[in-house]
Amino acid sequence: MSYSSVREPNAALAEAAVADALNPHVPRQTLMRRRRERAAWWQMLFLLVFALGPIIIYPLCRLMILSVTGEHGASFAPYARFFGTGDAGGIIRTTLGILVTSAGIASILGVSIAALLHFKPFPGARLLTRFLELFVAFPSFLVAFTLIFLYGTQGSVSIALAQWLHLDVPPLDFLFGRWGVVLAEVVFFAPFVVRPTLASFALLDMRLIEAARSLGANGAMVALRVVLPLAWPGIAAGTILCFLLTLNEFGILLVLGSARLVTLPVAIFSSATVDLDLNAAAAGAVLMLAMSVSLYMLYRQVNQRHVQRTSR
Repeated sequence: MSYSSVREPNAALAEAAVADALNPHVPRQTLMRRRRERAAWWQMLFLLVFALGPIIIYPLCRLMILSVTGEHGASFAPYARFFGTGDAGGIIRTTLGILVTSAGIASILGVSIAALLHFKPFPGARLLTRFLELFVAFPSFLVAFTLIFLYGTQGSVSIALAQWLHLDVPPLDFLFGRWGVVLAEVVFFAPFVVRPTLASFALLDMRLIEAARSLGANGAMVALRVVLPLAWPGIAAGTILCFLLTLNEFGILLVLGSARLVTLPVAIFSSATVDLDLNAAAAGAVLMLAMSVSLYMLYRQVNQRHVQRTSR
């Protein structure tokens, strides 16, 4: 933001304020409105310079510059180093595979749990809902360690099965790898889908559901033709949020991912800490940033429709 671009709106606002003050025919409401506009401009400038600038704008700009900086100036060599390796295709396929599998299963599970809690309440359903709301505050690596203590080779469940089946080797040996990561991410991210889905279900007109049932529609027809078309904004918002969080997950991958399970976050971390190539790490981070922002914009659009529908 240049000095002239900042000065021109300020000068215009100041001249308008002076003119209004000298003109007795200007309504008081107009004076107050222009003062609020001037105060809002200064507040926005303060946020840009002192709040958003140091912690968001400057790091993002620095990241962009690093991603296109080579040994002799501006260059796309960092992108070539990051994506030009023989494992780049495998890294992207692994990332997308885990993303689609984990977020897809977590979304289906979250919607199913929300439907059970709302349409088939049972003793303890309210307590379970409160627990799921609290569960989203847990760190992701805590879920990974909990699964290790239960289902790892030396976990309590694995040892109990070995003793019960009289085995010399614990039977459960799947946790450190792709399916262990998928299990942990499904457990951790499914509650993020439950809450917005429950909010959508709460807005449903139960008379429509009762009318559909009275006309002979079974449960599947009611769900597909009545509930889903009316509740899809909240379900879509929760699903997109689940995909966004799963894409950026790193703690579970760090704990349960084996050396052969390399995703984009792991590759970026490896480029920065092992290879000490900050430019290549920045190139990978820019790709992840673009994917995350795209999902976030989609989430905002769907969530805005949900909010507009709620406010009606």
